[in-house]
Amino acid sequence: MYDQPRANPAQTAMTFDQMLERVRYEGAYSTRERAEEAVRTVLAALGRRLTGDERVDLAQALPVEAALTLTAQIPDPEHLTGWGFVKDLAARTGATPAVARWDTGAVFAVVARLAGPDLLARILHQLPGGYALLFGQAELRRPEPAAA
Repeated sequence: MYDQPRANPAQTAMTFDQMLERVRYEGAYSTRERAEEAVRTVLAALGRRLTGDERVDLAQALPVEAALTLTAQIPDPEHLTGWGFVKDLAARTGATPAVARWDTGAVFAVVARLAGPDLLARILHQLPGGYALLFGQAELRRPEPAAA
């Protein structure tokens, strides 16, 4: 049995070229190549963090080239906070944490639009704390369990 595509009230589909231009604008990158580098490295890093339906649904919301970058990664069982995600990206790319944070914000701003609010909420629920800010969202505190 095959999974049926889920309805996703996200923004209308975008081509990979349009996505790169949006990321180029968001990140104020001087070239399309720099924007593409940011898209590929950030989506690969996100692909190592997402699992399950959220991963599948996000891949469906992205342009094919971006979806392939996301899903080519094997999910890593280590749970990184948002800051841990940025530090890991910086270490893997040889960039400074500031540049990695900038790239993440530029790419995630476009990904958030493509995902739509419902899918984005599900993604943020799956990920550890600190990712909401990377997606340009308010970081809401999760209720702490009552002490016994």
